[in-house]
Amino acid sequence: MADWHAPQGPFDIPDVPNFIPRRMKPWIFIFFVLIIQFSGGVYLAAASDMVGSSGLMQEDILMAGYASLIGLAVNFAVMFRIKFRFSNRTQLLVCCMVLMAANYICANTDSVPLLVATCFVAGWFRMQATLACNSTIQLWLTPTRDMSVFFCYVYIVVDSVIQLSGIATIYTAFFSQWEYMQWIMIGLLGLMMVLVLILVKPVRGPMFIPLRGIDWIGGFLWAGFMLAFTFICVYGNYFDWWESNEIWEATVIGTACLLINLWRATFLHHPYISFQAMKNRNVIRATCIYLVFFTLLATEHVFEHSYAAAILGFDETNLIDLNWYVFAGIIVGCGFTYFTFALRKWRYKTMTAIAFALAIVYLAYFYFLIDYGVEKEMLFIPLFFRGAAAVIISIVFLTSIVQSGLPFQVFPQALTINGFTGAVMSATFGPAVIGELLRHTVAKNAALLSAAFTDSNTAIAHIPFGEMIGMVQLQALVVSMKEIYGWLLIVGIASWLIIVLSYSSIRPWAIFPKWRTIRHSIRHLVRSEERGRARAVGRIE
Repeated sequence: MADWHAPQGPFDIPDVPNFIPRRMKPWIFIFFVLIIQFSGGVYLAAASDMVGSSGLMQEDILMAGYASLIGLAVNFAVMFRIKFRFSNRTQLLVCCMVLMAANYICANTDSVPLLVATCFVAGWFRMQATLACNSTIQLWLTPTRDMSVFFCYVYIVVDSVIQLSGIATIYTAFFSQWEYMQWIMIGLLGLMMVLVLILVKPVRGPMFIPLRGIDWIGGFLWAGFMLAFTFICVYGNYFDWWESNEIWEATVIGTACLLINLWRATFLHHPYISFQAMKNRNVIRATCIYLVFFTLLATEHVFEHSYAAAILGFDETNLIDLNWYVFAGIIVGCGFTYFTFALRKWRYKTMTAIAFALAIVYLAYFYFLIDYGVEKEMLFIPLFFRGAAAVIISIVFLTSIVQSGLPFQVFPQALTINGFTGAVMSATFGPAVIGELLRHTVAKNAALLSAAFTDSNTAIAHIPFGEMIGMVQLQALVVSMKEIYGWLLIVGIASWLIIVLSYSSIRPWAIFPKWRTIRHSIRHLVRSEERGRARAVGRIE
């Protein structure tokens, strides 16, 4: 295996002209990746500014942001087909133009359907451009195509940009307006287009692979299911869940899309996502771990902003400065995973146990720390551990899917499932559950606390009624947060014990096939699809 993947001479990129020094060529594509990752369309950090200026609700902006992640996940199943159909130059230029248009639309529209559709398309093209860049420099990052090494690079870029883009967005809005972030990105994308025109040659692969045999209908149906699932999680509390027609309509649409896709997968030769990908053991294990793990960390979306803003009194700039703590955790988490999991080949079980242990420290710290007088610097440890834990679990289980033994034709389908469960479900399902639990817990604790505030108590008789209600609600919020942190801490410890007591000797060993092998596999897929269609036409005639 090592000889099969041995590098042939010094690494070079034929797409870039030779007047560029060889050592600089990979850094050009890393610069492109950073620009692409910063081009998010909608920036969730600016949600409060968008709500105040555009008339949109918080849920509308969240839905648009998650639609971008859905577009990214849906692209996984076809991204290699598109890569071998068009040159890197064409892919990057088209993606830049689409992302520029998406940023312009997101800065100027107040239509929720248009905003969601735009972010979905932007996420799709953002993923394609990211693949075009990262696949070009993959051999520079890991000559043996060790994906545990490659994914450390991927997540240190992707997760770091998420934190840094939030910081950049808030400070842009603080010194000017939130729309300027979109205009800055339009300018950077324009600069990237100029650099692509100058520095990237239109080099096409050694074979032409047409976009035939792709189940586009299945792709649209899977996107419909994911969007409906996300709609229910994001708008459920606003519409009072299944007491409203909107949630029922989303449920019916999502269920119909899912059932139709499952039915089509029983007879289609190449469905968008096959049963082989859905039933894979590593895919199922990763989905279950994601649901548990990111539900434990869902307090990030539900509690942290409310706690820091309402209880600690942080303004937006102080709130966004907390991203630096998470950013530090991401950097250290990726570095730790690289040296232990990628280089030393620590077991999956060991890395998973470490990630859950860090999540337990995060929950325990907030459970014992949460109070009215916490300084901002005291939040460094829990947020640092949260950032490290999330990036470790993501790298480990994405690598496990590579190692799942799936044939390459099915492997991108498994990535689509992983993208949906790891990015979309983890960001929507857990917060929906924890948010609903918080609402009921606050109501219960407010009722218990208000019983102590009676007119017969002379110590509080002089307090105005409105102020007294505010005190009750604030105290109920703190008590409820501590209570939920405690329950999550118990679940986290139980999960950690299950992992520690289980047995697994599996270590990361998977090596990605050569791009030449991938091209041959895709070409064989297209030819077999054409032969199948020809036989079907012959039978009809």
